[in-house]
Amino acid sequence: MTARFRLVALAFVLLPLANCSVADRLANVGETPSLSAIENPTSQPGYRPVSMPMPEPVVATYSPNSLWRSGARSFFRDQRARHVGDIVTVAVSIADEARIANQTTRSRSGSETLGGSGMVGTQLASVLPQGATPGAIVDYDTGSQATGAGSVNRSEELVTTVAAVVTQVLPNGNLVIEGRQEVRVNFEVRELIVAGVVRPEDIGANNVIDSSKIAEARIAYGGRGQITDVQQPRLGQQVLDIVLPF
Repeated sequence: MTARFRLVALAFVLLPLANCSVADRLANVGETPSLSAIENPTSQPGYRPVSMPMPEPVVATYSPNSLWRSGARSFFRDQRARHVGDIVTVAVSIADEARIANQTTRSRSGSETLGGSGMVGTQLASVLPQGATPGAIVDYDTGSQATGAGSVNRSEELVTTVAAVVTQVLPNGNLVIEGRQEVRVNFEVRELIVAGVVRPEDIGANNVIDSSKIAEARIAYGGRGQITDVQQPRLGQQVLDIVLPF
């Protein structure tokens, strides 16, 4: 089977999978990218409630003539997010920089000699080709050397804010939040997604929490539109990058 025939067969296999996406994109030629509808995050495909280790529940007890109860987090209630459906503002601030450099050198050499002397050498001389020496029947040297080097130089910075909705209250009082923001400028849509688990105590008096205080944080920032399409390799090139071994 030739390489050309394999590529043609692969194209026929992938063509039905790409038809839907291609048809949708062709139908929207000249149109601005559509924004996603506002939907309940808990009803989205793939959504799963968060399950984490929880402390033992504390039974609330009241003292006579006291307004305080055991297990309470605050004396006076405030307007910060605390219940399912409440909104909290997330201040996303990411400034990461990593530099890694590795270098490895490995070498090995060996020498082997095999021969015979005395009576053994005399017997060998009778069967060896003309000019061969019994004392050096086999004589070979081996050597190998490998050198590797790699480096990583990465710098990322993202500063923005996004409003998130409390989707779940865990038994220990922590809040599961999820927020999505879409901004369309001309023919390009920018998307920002934030999700994770926060403590009510970490939410400031202005109902703002820093992204560094979100446990199991999932932050995604990207886009879709004409500019993103130009920056991405064509589908055929992506397929070749996957299937070609070299």
